[in-house]
Amino acid sequence: MPNLYKTVEEIERGGFYERLKKVYMTDGAAKAQAARYISLAKDFEEIFGNRENIRFFSAPGRTEVGGNHTDHNHGRVLAAGINLDAVAIASKNSENIVRVKSRGYKMDTVDLSDLAVNVGDAGHSNALVRGMCDGFVKRGYKIGGFDACTVSNVLSGSGLSSSAAFEVLVGTCINYLYNDGKVDAVTIAQIAQYAENVHFGKPCGLMDQMASSVGGFITIDFKDPQNPLIEKVDYDFAACGHSLCIVDTKGNHSDLTDEYADIRTEMESVASYFGKSVLRDTDEEEFYKNIPEIRKQFGDRAVLRAIHFFCDNKRVVSEVEALRVGNFDEFKRLICESGASSYMYNQNVYSVKKPSEQPLALGLALSEQVLKGKGAYRVHGGGFAGTIQAFVPNDMLSVYKNTVESVFGKDSCYVLLIRPLGGTEV
Repeated sequence: MPNLYKTVEEIERGGFYERLKKVYMTDGAAKAQAARYISLAKDFEEIFGNRENIRFFSAPGRTEVGGNHTDHNHGRVLAAGINLDAVAIASKNSENIVRVKSRGYKMDTVDLSDLAVNVGDAGHSNALVRGMCDGFVKRGYKIGGFDACTVSNVLSGSGLSSSAAFEVLVGTCINYLYNDGKVDAVTIAQIAQYAENVHFGKPCGLMDQMASSVGGFITIDFKDPQNPLIEKVDYDFAACGHSLCIVDTKGNHSDLTDEYADIRTEMESVASYFGKSVLRDTDEEEFYKNIPEIRKQFGDRAVLRAIHFFCDNKRVVSEVEALRVGNFDEFKRLICESGASSYMYNQNVYSVKKPSEQPLALGLALSEQVLKGKGAYRVHGGGFAGTIQAFVPNDMLSVYKNTVESVFGKDSCYVLLIRPLGGTEV
């Protein structure tokens, strides 16, 4: 690759148009992204100066379509990469130091001679950068110093997994800068989960990272999380007459980490009753037989969350089959059924700490009023705050968008595309 100035000139001349269109799918998006990449290059120049061997990388956000909070108990999910992404411009350095400057945030700096977990970095992006480097080393891959600037339009706290996109983006940089792009997408996702679990300190599952790293519509079975079964789901969503909408209800995710963690903890506590570590390894029939004793030991909410797991885990199989045979009405019915399970059993639609603040519940109520019998709607992602997901008939899109934005604000409803590529060099 040429130096920074020549790279920018090439983008301005349209030299990278085909590459951009391959990632972003439409003519308009490719042109808009060209301006975004040029802007990011200017950030890099201001911070690191002109460099040789400039390279661009991208990692998408993701949408969770089916399987809400099933992945961390080794269940099944249906997910997809989307057209919102995190982008990096990067160049190697010879200092054995990684510097990542994300627009709007302070510089993350990691000395590669010390990749031990830094407790003081927990909860901060610096921990994710260190964790990705550490994870590559632990798996026997190469790492080295590099400088990078990043920018993301995956909204933080949106349920579209901005953190997973950032982790996969850093991993994609390392993969192409130091491993010739030979590390597969599944491995990068597993390293990203390691970085978030061990270094960042958040006990997340693997779905977010996997959907971002692999891209497209995918169903994942995590029964063996070290060897997850990943299948592409061939479905022409553009031809179904519906739009995928993510509604940002403007809920605040701060101080909710313990509530997310409680879901996993309570599901695993039920599994422990049977001498297992996760619900996927327990017998559902035996679970129902033992509910009286389980609720005494672990409480009713743990029982309800286990019921959600068993039902939503099976429901993913039905959702995938409905898409594969082209039965979109059945697919929508299953999505609504999943949403009801998340609301009643998994109980991640509002925070018990803030009972007067229920934007997700309100968003679902509005969705039901507009779409009942015609569309589908459910909580999206981790829940408690943030976003809901809706499948909206195209002839109702304007009404739906206007309705939710009249409550949650202009541009709170995102109409998305499914991106075919995961983490990639552009």
